[in-house]
Amino acid sequence: MKRLIQGAVLASSIIASSFTALAQTDGGTLVYLAQPEPPTLASYVSTSGPIGLVAPKIYEGLFDYDTEGKMIPVLAKSVDVSADGKTVTFTLQDGVVWHDGTPFTSADVKFSVMEVLSKVHPRGPNSFREVESIDTPDDTTAVFHLKNPAPYMLRALSGYESPMVPKHLLEGTDIKSADLANNPIGTGPYKFTEWKKGQYIRLDKNEDYWKEGLPHVERVVARFIPDASTRTAAMENGEVLYTGYNGIPNIDAVRLRDRDDISVTTDGYSMINPMALLEFNTKEGPFTDPAVRRAISNAIDRQFMIDTIFFGYGKPASSALSSSFAATDLYKPMPNYPAAGDVEAAKKILDDAGYKPDGDGVRMKAILDVIPYGEDWRRAGEYLKQALGDIGIEIELRYEDVPTWLKRVYHNYDFVMNLNYFYQLPDPVLGVHRHYGTDQIRQGTHFVNSSRYSNPKLDALLDAGAKEPDAAKRSAIYEDVQEILAEDMPVVNLFEMQFLTVYNTKLKGVYGSAMGPYGSFSEGWLEE
Repeated sequence: MKRLIQGAVLASSIIASSFTALAQTDGGTLVYLAQPEPPTLASYVSTSGPIGLVAPKIYEGLFDYDTEGKMIPVLAKSVDVSADGKTVTFTLQDGVVWHDGTPFTSADVKFSVMEVLSKVHPRGPNSFREVESIDTPDDTTAVFHLKNPAPYMLRALSGYESPMVPKHLLEGTDIKSADLANNPIGTGPYKFTEWKKGQYIRLDKNEDYWKEGLPHVERVVARFIPDASTRTAAMENGEVLYTGYNGIPNIDAVRLRDRDDISVTTDGYSMINPMALLEFNTKEGPFTDPAVRRAISNAIDRQFMIDTIFFGYGKPASSALSSSFAATDLYKPMPNYPAAGDVEAAKKILDDAGYKPDGDGVRMKAILDVIPYGEDWRRAGEYLKQALGDIGIEIELRYEDVPTWLKRVYHNYDFVMNLNYFYQLPDPVLGVHRHYGTDQIRQGTHFVNSSRYSNPKLDALLDAGAKEPDAAKRSAIYEDVQEILAEDMPVVNLFEMQFLTVYNTKLKGVYGSAMGPYGSFSEGWLEE
């Protein structure tokens, strides 16, 4: 594997050189949309979507991935995996410094993985679950010792997923509340300069960046524009040049894609595997009975949501796992996931479970907390209110800002049902296990098991799936996982999402990463 990754170094340098040759001049300001405003820039603590739009320009990972999933060296210039898969050796770049001038070393890698990502990151405890220890024989070598082989770990090393953080600034602090959260210091192409709350975050070029000749752009500004029509207007008149994750609502994106100066793409999300879903409180409230949750799944017209709200971008969910995992034979379609919905079947499930409608046709009442990420989600909430009303579940919608919503769902468990989306990522261990494992009931940690669903049989299967090297046996394990979840339904998956990136064609060089808008923008430049 070491030879392969070193080859990628050469490819990466060629790409960088080609961008430099094409750019007429360095400089300029890249203004893009971050929607909504991030609650923090502590990407090592929270994976809230807006954070990912800013933090990876500041923090870097050991590797990036191109749109075909190939590993591209970043802070690690090579990796070597032993024959038994239990020793993984990273050779780090020379001459990298943090934005405060302190050298970046293997000690930072060890600290980032063992003391930060494995403990407080939402997905890190799964990504690095097999890492027993890390040796640092010198400043540019980090040797990971694993209990069991963990090939999925090599898919979780981007600056978005596993940011390397400065040991000298975090060691000895309460990592979740450290000052670094709002005054970040990384090794990336851009330095944090200013956060004007409610307006923008400004990042300036890192003049001491370790990649020679990069970045090209002098300043990067992430703007926050709450109103959707104003965001669209800003894109149309060139005030902003880029936005991802449906920052421009689909209803406007399908119109803008016909312009000569604006393009729309679904590329750049291949490592994300996003899934829209409903999460239920399984411990208290009206949805503790799996029968009710199954009825809700049966009542929803997933194809209608895709066609009407998201303008055809998406695919109906048909299991707890995305159909993308069919490529590794892990996905199986399951019952209780009718693409067009089956209202009569849903009513029968509720009738059989003893939930009879009153004189007004109401069986139960509940509040649906809607993820505060834009107008498309509001419309989805309105549809779900109607769909659940059709089977006698009277819904009140609740909208809040991002910090309040995160606190309600993941800190206080003060909800009964929320509309949300999760990234299933390239392997179930990385993106799916955190949703269902008992060990992932981690109060105060975002985007993990807030349903507080706990099933010892499922826990054993998840543990086995993470360790099983035989493909056929692993496939059988995940079929059992999906069967249990189709019956218990602590989470109802709605549809496999297709995010849109909308950009001005004068912006070049930011489209080669599988992380898309969560990339570093280090090779971006502006055409005169």
